[in-house]
Amino acid sequence: MRIGLALPHYDFSFPDAGPVTWERVAQAAGRAEALGFDSIWISDHLFLDLARYGGTDEPAGSLEPFTALAALSTATTRVRLGTLVACSPFRHPAHLVKLSTGVDLLSGGRFDLGIGAGWYEREFDAFGYDFGGVGERFAALEDSVAAVAALFRSEPATLDTPTVTFHEAYNRPPPAQAGGPPIWVGGKGGDRLLRLVAAHGSGWNTVWRWTPEAHRERATRLREIADAQGRDPTTVRLSVGLYTLVGENEADLAARYRALQAWAPGGSLDDVSLEGYAEDALVGTPQACLDRLAAFAETGVEEMIVGAASVPFAVHDWSALDIVSEAIIPAAHDL
Repeated sequence: MRIGLALPHYDFSFPDAGPVTWERVAQAAGRAEALGFDSIWISDHLFLDLARYGGTDEPAGSLEPFTALAALSTATTRVRLGTLVACSPFRHPAHLVKLSTGVDLLSGGRFDLGIGAGWYEREFDAFGYDFGGVGERFAALEDSVAAVAALFRSEPATLDTPTVTFHEAYNRPPPAQAGGPPIWVGGKGGDRLLRLVAAHGSGWNTVWRWTPEAHRERATRLREIADAQGRDPTTVRLSVGLYTLVGENEADLAARYRALQAWAPGGSLDDVSLEGYAEDALVGTPQACLDRLAAFAETGVEEMIVGAASVPFAVHDWSALDIVSEAIIPAAHDL
């Protein structure tokens, strides 16, 4: 199993809680690569507040994912680079494909395109995007994923859907990866999303709290859907992101959790026990975390993406990455 990192790239993302700068993001990416992480991932928000995570509703700044990943592709040599996930309503599929192709070429074929429907209504309203209902956003996502998959193929694409129309459109130059970068469709895993993954995606990604048992049920369903659609179920890839906290032993884990509680925005963990926080996350001693990773590997998960704080795309303590590097990554590679 590979281990990725949800890269810090917001004002709230760092141990001192801000602000975001290009230099800080580049340093975090370099640290992740040096520590042996297999991939780094950037999310896609025009701004983001922490109200849903127990923090303030003050908008926090962020870097744009494709330009940031393009720059990081020249600042790294090995680690894979991905969006987790690109918000499909923000970009026409043609632009999404050209941006993805650029990052893939710059990185020598190290780019993964995660794509989703979007959920943060406040940024849609602020910038004049039509938020609509869940069904409307998902229908647009279906069209967008189909369009991106078509444009990644070598032959010209013709497509006529309610939201996307192509006539003999093509993407030149082609991406570095044959067939284009992997397309990861992000979401919780309802049947409609799983049908989209089976039809046009390389794989399914889901975050940030899952138990192996709950994930196994949805992964099994995904394979059933793929088989019913005529796709070899073994070709459908799986990745998961989890909030992660590893301690060298039980005492160290408890100390690290107290530090995380003190860091957590808005005191959101003050009344949450370590046991409660760990229930559907990757939390524990190295052996406990490796046992949980092994359980996810049994469901078919090929990559675990570490969220190294109590909110996504943040690192509350740089030493949290050190222990993952030393105690988790080498052993996980054997799963």
